Amino acid sequence: MAVPFRKTSKTRKNKRRTHIKLRVPGMVECPECGEMKLSHRVCKACGTYKGRDVASK
Repeated sequence: MAVPFRKTSKTRKNKRRTHIKLRVPGMVECPECGEMKLSHRVCKACGTYKGRDVASK
């Protein structure tokens, strides 16, 4: 079994793991009510999407 010749440094380990992180969801302000919502989703507060009321159906 192969064994590393030297210990992997913290810097080298962290450079390798730069893509392993939490991402912030893309939040936008609802044009109807002003609440923050996920983009391309129906607003949970007022139930509108692209200016149309879709949650009341």
